[in-house]
Amino acid sequence: MDENIITIEVEDRDGTLHNIDIPTDVNLSLMEILKASEYEILATCGGMALCATCRVQIKVGIEKLPEAEDQELDMLDTLPDADDNSRLACQLRLKNEHNGLSIKIRGALQ
Repeated sequence: MDENIITIEVEDRDGTLHNIDIPTDVNLSLMEILKASEYEILATCGGMALCATCRVQIKVGIEKLPEAEDQELDMLDTLPDADDNSRLACQLRLKNEHNGLSIKIRGALQ
């Protein structure tokens, strides 16, 4: 197996589970990867942590992710149903240590 490919589990809004393989050497955000994998992610602000339409819930592996920066935390604070496992996919760049991450897509569709 390629050492720069990880697999994550994605739960869509309807509960459908899929595993997707992600190259870790392309420097794309999780939001960009989800959009490229044909998940419905609005990403209204283009990845600037200003809209929260790319919000995901981390089901497994949050302890391996970097801490959220202030701008991301400020945006998450505006969401009534965000919790400690909520992150903005636009702010996450996956690395080899994130193999096995499991997320649920939570961002708005409009």
